Amino acid sequence: MAAELGADAVTEDAVLGGALTLRQPKRGHRVGHDAMLLAAATAGRSGEHAVDLGAGVGAAGLALARRVDGLAVTLVEIDPALTALACENAARNGLADRVRGVCLDVGAPAAAFKAAGLKAACAERVLMNPPFNAPQNPSPDRGRRLARTVSRDTLGQWIGTAARLLRPRGVVTLIWRADGLDAAIAALAAAGCFGAVTVLPVHPKPEAPAIRVLTRAVKGGRAPLVLLPGLLLADANGKPTPRAEAVLRRGATLALAEN
Repeated sequence: MAAELGADAVTEDAVLGGALTLRQPKRGHRVGHDAMLLAAATAGRSGEHAVDLGAGVGAAGLALARRVDGLAVTLVEIDPALTALACENAARNGLADRVRGVCLDVGAPAAAFKAAGLKAACAERVLMNPPFNAPQNPSPDRGRRLARTVSRDTLGQWIGTAARLLRPRGVVTLIWRADGLDAAIAALAAAGCFGAVTVLPVHPKPEAPAIRVLTRAVKGGRAPLVLLPGLLLADANGKPTPRAEAVLRRGATLALAEN
């Protein structure tokens, strides 16, 4: 639980220009741009249900709930201390009536999800920031290791869970390493139910290769793959671009969240 971390092991940080305040561990995996980009790439409407897989302290799911009034969000996290912080963060930000956290392994069987109130076809949206570091380079910190270390089957497993949770025409949105885009596309194809894939590359600065890809796919979609113009985080002088500032500081959406 959060209390087990100790008051000196947790920081309180403002994100989205102060629109959210998050308590998170001082050490280990920390909330960064990826969570805010994922939220900005995820659509949602009032009355819908979104599931944030691997939610950590709830940053992406809470940012989405803050943006979309009336959207219910379930935060799924394997680490009990982070789950407790996610629930606390929902309450601190006045979102506990629409956002709940459950401590659950994304790879758990369907019965475990059902017992946690997440039966098959329960959601219109699934968002995820799966672990993406190779297992031969694990972090010595357990929290960071859980958040960042991927096995050969991890991505396919997470996509499979999303496929089960989504209703027909439901949408999955994920953020992933740019050099692993082929793996993401392959995992979506292997699930056997996703189409209408849309990809948005994220570049750190002009002329630099993309470092992340935001990918959206529709359950039962049939449209061909679309590659969108990339998002540039900073200009040649290292200053955040106006578009990046709008997304990361003011909660603006990305093209992937248009429907």
